Amino acid sequence: MRAIAVSAFRAEPGLVELPKPDPGAGEVRVKVEYAALNPLDWQTLDQQTADGTPPGASPHVFPFVLGTDFAGRVDMIGSGDNRFRVGDAVFGRVTAPPPGRCGAYAEYLCVPQDSPIALVPRDMPLHAAAALPSAGTTAAQILSSTAVRSGLSLLVVGATGGVGSFLTQLAAARGTAVVAAVRGDEGRRMKALGAIATIDTTHGPEASASAVRALYPEGVDALVDLVSTDTGSFAAYAALLRDGGVAVTTRSVAAPPGVAWSDYRLAPTAALLDELASAVASGELEVPIDMELPLEKAPQALTQNRAGGARGKTVFAV
Repeated sequence: MRAIAVSAFRAEPGLVELPKPDPGAGEVRVKVEYAALNPLDWQTLDQQTADGTPPGASPHVFPFVLGTDFAGRVDMIGSGDNRFRVGDAVFGRVTAPPPGRCGAYAEYLCVPQDSPIALVPRDMPLHAAAALPSAGTTAAQILSSTAVRSGLSLLVVGATGGVGSFLTQLAAARGTAVVAAVRGDEGRRMKALGAIATIDTTHGPEASASAVRALYPEGVDALVDLVSTDTGSFAAYAALLRDGGVAVTTRSVAAPPGVAWSDYRLAPTAALLDELASAVASGELEVPIDMELPLEKAPQALTQNRAGGARGKTVFAV
């Protein structure tokens, strides 16, 4: 089968030919039709320790097949009981160890039937399903952790990416006033997703802070920062919170003293995938796909994603 893999940590990913994986007991093999790009796909390879294993992780398998989010059809069932059948259209996340054995950037993958995997609704395209698991789950769980509700305000930094686009929609649907901090002119797109205003961060931190304070002189109720990787940048946005406001980061950055904050960690479930898929199928939630590329273009797309500035999701046709 074709796959995008690396031969070692920090090696350049490339297209390779590998044997099809065989499903073990309780697993399903999926013939992948679409895979979605997530920053985690390249971040994992940058977090190794001296012996080549990321902190707290199990040993990796090489060639290491990249990719986490997928959609396709069940091709084979492993031994034992299983809730899926051959031919089922499914989508989900690759989570089972060892890392690298199976990845979404491949023609086939194997996942446990009790992992974050769910049936694709009849009215939902597979390319949209592939783009949903990581970004959609992250947005939904962040929204729960910030406890924002109708009448409150939320500043989303990095709002144009997959997580930010989903978060904006889900928060706006609750009646939350979303201020989207973006790079460049994204006002029309973000307002279509439910934001009440956008802040162009390319004008600098002082201009961004002034724009937020003009909208909320006493500060916003909540902050979700999806992009800041240093304490200074995160602290500058956290300073725009009202007294008692809460900040959430997805980049493991500590907040300044006196700010209630959460370092978000993804905890995907099949049940949440079902909920998100139903919302997409019913038209309540839009999947923000920016680009659809052939699998062979994945290495270049990963390089571009490292540079930042994503506008929705990138999916690969496998």
